[in-house]
Amino acid sequence: MDWLYMLFPISGVTIFWPGLVIIGFSVGVIGGFFGMGGAWMVTPGLNILGFPMAFAIGTDMAHIAGKSIISTIRHGKFGNVDYKLGMAMLGGTFIGIEVGAQMIMWFERIGKVDLYVRILYLIFLSFIAFMVFGDYFKKKKMARLAKEKGQEIDKLAMGITWYKTVHKMRIPPMMNFKMAGLRISLWIPIIVGFFTGWLAGILGIGGGLFRMPALIYFVGCPTHIAVGTDLFEVMLSGLYGAASYTWKGRTELVAAMIMLTGAAIGAQFGTVATKYVAGDRIRLPFGCAVICCGISIILKMLEKTFSMPILGHLSAVLILGAVSIICIMIITWMVKGAKKELAMKKGKE
Repeated sequence: MDWLYMLFPISGVTIFWPGLVIIGFSVGVIGGFFGMGGAWMVTPGLNILGFPMAFAIGTDMAHIAGKSIISTIRHGKFGNVDYKLGMAMLGGTFIGIEVGAQMIMWFERIGKVDLYVRILYLIFLSFIAFMVFGDYFKKKKMARLAKEKGQEIDKLAMGITWYKTVHKMRIPPMMNFKMAGLRISLWIPIIVGFFTGWLAGILGIGGGLFRMPALIYFVGCPTHIAVGTDLFEVMLSGLYGAASYTWKGRTELVAAMIMLTGAAIGAQFGTVATKYVAGDRIRLPFGCAVICCGISIILKMLEKTFSMPILGHLSAVLILGAVSIICIMIITWMVKGAKKELAMKKGKE
């Protein structure tokens, strides 16, 4: 079975290459659906498959840049991208990426990059899960109370409305973002861009892990606009991040291309599925995926601590199994939605 393994000369490791295809396709589906490059799964996934953490980060940067171009084009056709808002975040994003990348180089020099990056992942995954599930259950409570009063809540309403407090920041210049339906201070998207860029640089993600929820909960974007706009920003930050890491010699471009073969197909499924799924149904499986990713990282850390290879295998099975199940759910929703749409069209003819 040696043909299933490939040597990657830059990093000097031998990898089970079908795992790269599986991760690429799954992340294509999930990334197109959730509006992110999916690196919050890919970077740990590449590390679990055997890439050193710095190479996992750089390789994933190259992968998400290519994949997000496809998803952004698809979302643009559906009117889900606020290009003006995406460009407003750009300056802060690029500065944040470089700050994060320099921190990774320093962690690598002191021999702590794997430990520190995994700890940071766990912190941010916990925060994102708290936001997503907190919003979901708060909205459910709002719906229940409204039903008791014989009322209905707005389908676009959210349980967490931190953006209302953020919008009180009226520091000039104020800008209108037509697609998102917002008039806010330009400094809000710049600050969001910086922090998501920093995450991109230090965790090897396009920033979508935090940017999509940030656009919803801090900026106030409707979920579908947040998905498309986030992908546009992921594309730009991924291109910059890939160039930065390649210059530093921490990118395996062949591995990125292998993942892209699966991601190019998967992204089409994920993007189309957003047409047929309500915003809260997008956020809930996203939260479940975040929790599974966090558990897989903990298992990987325990494997090294206690020298138990079985925990590493469980970590790989968990993350690959979780993304596979979520992919099946998303594709099922897409097929059901498409069938319903076709039935409605036939009924009108």
